[in-house]
Amino acid sequence: MEDAGRPKDDGFRALACIDGAVTGIERRSPRQPGPGEVLVSLRVCGLCGTDIFKLEAASQPPGTVLGHEVVGIVERCGAEVEGFNPGDRVVVAHHVPCGECAYCLAGSETMCEDFRENRLSPGGFSEKIIVAAAAVSSAMRVIPDSLSDDTAVFLEPAACVLRGIWRSGLQPGGTSVILGGGSMGLLHLLVLKAALPDALVGVVEPLEDRRELALSLGADFSRAPETASNAVAELTGGLGADAIFDTAGGSGALLACLELGRRGSTVVLFAHAGAGEQAGFELDRLFKEERRLVASYSGGVKEQDAAWELMLSGALDPAALVSARVGLENFGQALELVRDRRALKVLIEP
Repeated sequence: MEDAGRPKDDGFRALACIDGAVTGIERRSPRQPGPGEVLVSLRVCGLCGTDIFKLEAASQPPGTVLGHEVVGIVERCGAEVEGFNPGDRVVVAHHVPCGECAYCLAGSETMCEDFRENRLSPGGFSEKIIVAAAAVSSAMRVIPDSLSDDTAVFLEPAACVLRGIWRSGLQPGGTSVILGGGSMGLLHLLVLKAALPDALVGVVEPLEDRRELALSLGADFSRAPETASNAVAELTGGLGADAIFDTAGGSGALLACLELGRRGSTVVLFAHAGAGEQAGFELDRLFKEERRLVASYSGGVKEQDAAWELMLSGALDPAALVSARVGLENFGQALELVRDRRALKVLIEP
């Protein structure tokens, strides 16, 4: 429905890329939502590793506003919007597939060209966003009172994780290992335990406090990198894990994952590597041992739906991974917390 009253709006703040990794707060002029669009006043936006990667790569043109893990309040609805009203607390994903191209028809929605378009304008590190009609109709959800902002904000990353789990082929009762105990590594742990409660899940992480946190969150074992191989061997009778999830990134991490898997195992890449970084390993390890190497770039609509159901059921609640909340004006502090590994998930507040 379209709301009637439209009070004067003097603009909103947004954290924009200025030059390379340098950002600054700008004041943006608002616009009214068009047909099918919704104006959302943001409550929180999660700082994602992809945001940090893009900043460090200095790949974004000046004026770009990053951020895509958002929770907010519907402020205005454009014409033809159904199912949402001003005042609704919502979560929305920024990627939506076309549903018609060869990739979508083959079940590879995340490879769709339309999917790679950001449907949030200007971006989540701002006070307000316009949600495009395609995202309103298929990627936005009203949050019930039973779910906190800290839980709902994980919908999009949880969907990405779930796609990797599905691609791994891990079965109930199987053994999996997560390389890396950061926010995404521990989110893998929580999603694995929610989606496959009978699976054994281990975490490999150098920091002791994060290993202890992994155990408190349900990990079946948690080890430092130097003792991980022995632990996996003991747990699996010397065979190795069925699926290994690389949330650390880089060629060294990939080699470590291959060491932890059994014949026929799957390694799922879920992290950026350095620009131009090459992976050096013996190809016959894949061929003769029938290993699979796959990746999970993002999560499509079906993964979003499944992750949402896990949240609504209470099986998945990642709120414990939120370490800090930081205002837009202190965005540099948020980056330091994550880069120095002093925080897991940091939420940016407008």
